Amino acid sequence: MDEPLAPIRRREDRISLRFDKAFPVLVSSEIYGDCRAVARNVSLGGICVDMHAPPPIASVVSVHFRIPGSGEAFVARAEVKHHYCLNFSTDSGAASARGVGLRFIEFVEDSADRLRSGFVRYRSVH
Repeated sequence: MDEPLAPIRRREDRISLRFDKAFPVLVSSEIYGDCRAVARNVSLGGICVDMHAPPPIASVVSVHFRIPGSGEAFVARAEVKHHYCLNFSTDSGAASARGVGLRFIEFVEDSADRLRSGFVRYRSVH
């Protein structure tokens, strides 16, 4: 008789704590211009952004954002690491969402330190 299969355990591959909340961002590029978009989550390593016309993979962009509740502005240079497209249905019919995963390359001024301390505060509250 076969032994029952053990449950599959999903390993969390993310290194950094993520802040999961939708908030507005501005993605800027010298080549592709400025695009207002919506971030879905952010970590110290990167950010996931819904945008209608994502720049190509490996593009370098600037990301300007404020995490809700903090009031602080952050600016980082980031590389487009992947694209995504989600198709789903709603009560109104078919819908889709497109976007990019951005890996932070560098932060402008002290944005990295302020983002890190914001995550520490967020973690201690939740």
